[in-house]
Amino acid sequence: MQKHIPNLLSFSRVIFTPIFLYFLLFSEYTHAKLISVIIFSIASITDAFDGKIARKYGLETRLGIFLDPLADKFLVLSAFFSFVFLGDVHFWMVILISFRDIIITILRMIMEAKGITMITSKVGKLKTVLQIIIINIVLFYILLKSYGFTYYSEIFVKYNIIYIMMLITTLVTIYTGFHYFYYNHKKLKTLLFQK
Repeated sequence: MQKHIPNLLSFSRVIFTPIFLYFLLFSEYTHAKLISVIIFSIASITDAFDGKIARKYGLETRLGIFLDPLADKFLVLSAFFSFVFLGDVHFWMVILISFRDIIITILRMIMEAKGITMITSKVGKLKTVLQIIIINIVLFYILLKSYGFTYYSEIFVKYNIIYIMMLITTLVTIYTGFHYFYYNHKKLKTLLFQK
């Protein structure tokens, strides 16, 4: 059972995501938005631990290598697209973020399957941190609106906090995409011409 813990944590994010979306977008329950924030927080915590547990205790599996990044992107991109649906972020920003994340994730999965490790960097980690920060900022803004704290929620609008943070996140995300290609071009050549 212990060897399956990392994969179960990854899979839990796949389960949590539609529940998170339901409470964020469709539920009319008074505290629905608060529940969605709690669910996203729990799902984010599982993301922090599954990979660490797998590496620390030698529990890495082929399934985990594929499932972990897919679960991450499913959760994060679902959150971004839900914000577009609610009219809180710009569609073009989410499209650029999604395109970069999906391409890099697919390449990483293919490389891992062929025994090639993609070079990562602190810039890539910065991208992940920024994405989680902006998602939590938007969720906090939505939460304030849902409880009628108009004065505080209007501060986000007045100072373009969400737009500025999303713009920074989008630019950093795109930059890291080029960064990955630049530092992994030799490995990508190996992947493309590998028989």
